[in-house]
Amino acid sequence: MSVRTADSLGGKAAIVGIGATEFSKNSGRSELKLAVEAVGAALDDAGLTPADVDGLVTFTMDTSPEITVAQAAGIGELSFFSRIHYGGGAACATVQQAALAVASGVADVVVCYRAFNERSGRRFGSGVQRREPTAEGAALGWNLPSGLLTPASWVAMAAQRYLHTYGLGSEVFGQVAVVDRRHAARNPAAYFHGQPITLADHAASRWIVEPLRLLDCCQETDGGQALVVTSVERARDLPRPPAVVVAAAQGAGRSQEQMTSFYRDGLTGLPETGVVARQLWRSSGLAPADIDVGILYDHFTPFVLMQLEEFGFCGPGEGGAFVAADALPLNTHGGQLGEAYLHGMNGIAEAVRQIRGTSVNQVAGAARSLVTAGTGVPTSGLILGADG
Repeated sequence: MSVRTADSLGGKAAIVGIGATEFSKNSGRSELKLAVEAVGAALDDAGLTPADVDGLVTFTMDTSPEITVAQAAGIGELSFFSRIHYGGGAACATVQQAALAVASGVADVVVCYRAFNERSGRRFGSGVQRREPTAEGAALGWNLPSGLLTPASWVAMAAQRYLHTYGLGSEVFGQVAVVDRRHAARNPAAYFHGQPITLADHAASRWIVEPLRLLDCCQETDGGQALVVTSVERARDLPRPPAVVVAAAQGAGRSQEQMTSFYRDGLTGLPETGVVARQLWRSSGLAPADIDVGILYDHFTPFVLMQLEEFGFCGPGEGGAFVAADALPLNTHGGQLGEAYLHGMNGIAEAVRQIRGTSVNQVAGAARSLVTAGTGVPTSGLILGADG
């Protein structure tokens, strides 16, 4: 993989199984238990057993190490195990790592997973607490005395600049919230099933950190999600239609920090997402017009608009109007605002359902899904497609 040339990974691996726990605010069990449940469900969905697995990938933030999950899930010997850093930015990169392992012959069946009690346990929205000293923590520390203590406050800096630069009001962010909740309302697995909202509801929700309102912020969720990756050849012998990894990429921009890249030349875009976008388009040979459904990381609504702009679906400052026009089906599971906050892994599962034709908000004829991972941090992305 290079930031300057196309890669040859596409078409060599596929997601063949997806599995999740219920999404709740109080799971009542350990994060390890959630991980094992999700892994088992994904293997069942794939028509495989723990004995078939020889690789595991997760996040550095996950509290259940690969070896422990393998032991608890009844998985035997492993030839590959890996972790990806930067919180939600890791989501699509777990699949990329799995696909690389499969394509190179390092592993045959790799399971990617993420599980946490993010609502009943450690809540990310509570901000920086008792952080161990690290080099990236030192960079973050420059902003703490100014009161920038939470993810919402870090995103609000960029969101405010975005509105000022393009002469917009915060209602443009509400367009994303309304779309997500509309889809969540039809999704029985979503926490906000049966609860759509309007722009007026968005405008009436309380401020969190101006210009972000409550309905601009994702949920805090307990749950687990797992995905099974194997070769396209083996996938064809399994019961579910494979979601082929057409392209996968990671990206970090210049002057990159973790959520506090405030010293760049501008704050109205997401350069790390731009790196991912260029790599995905270059390696796949596709363009925005070729995408049937977009599953865009939506921990906060402003960054959905910036992602659309970085990927070239619309021009700078035009993301809100693009969403309002329903120009691209977005977050058909309800997103992290409407379904659950699982660090983007549930979004990958929805992209797979769209390729299979089994989404509760199915896009007719969907053959290519774009998925993105966490924004404001070094990130990743995928294009998934139908086989053949």
